[in-house]
Amino acid sequence: MIALPLLALILGALQAAIVLMAQQELEHAADEAGRLVMTGQVSSTSGATGYMTQAQFTNKVCSYLVALFNCSKLMINMQTASSFSATNTSAPSYTTLQQNQWSYMTGSHGQAPDVVILQVMYEWPIFSNLFGFNLASLPNGTRLLMATSVFKNEPSGS
Repeated sequence: MIALPLLALILGALQAAIVLMAQQELEHAADEAGRLVMTGQVSSTSGATGYMTQAQFTNKVCSYLVALFNCSKLMINMQTASSFSATNTSAPSYTTLQQNQWSYMTGSHGQAPDVVILQVMYEWPIFSNLFGFNLASLPNGTRLLMATSVFKNEPSGS
């Protein structure tokens, strides 16, 4: 009689802990990737245009995700705003997530003193919905993990 509720409690706590750990790892990746953009390292990468492509940037962000993530499902949205008060850091709609088309600022990556909004998102699978404890936030039964980094670009020496 006690075993079933105890098992449900343990599974719920385990699932919540894994989701929180994944969210923290995503936050770390967004912070590190934001630092690359802010300091001009994304713009000074050698390539045909002198800028890191969206695929190269996604691979770089993925390198900060040590475990738990499938990098092919990573979604990155990077935009500029005229000021901090003009930034939009809200989560995208489910329709936008399904279309999987994001801004990347190809060819600029923001110049000093642009305000840059970097969002790193991932649809996290939820494996349990015991006794009404459901961590899913999307209609397809997954949870949207989203880390946002908002910063003002620094002047670079290049």
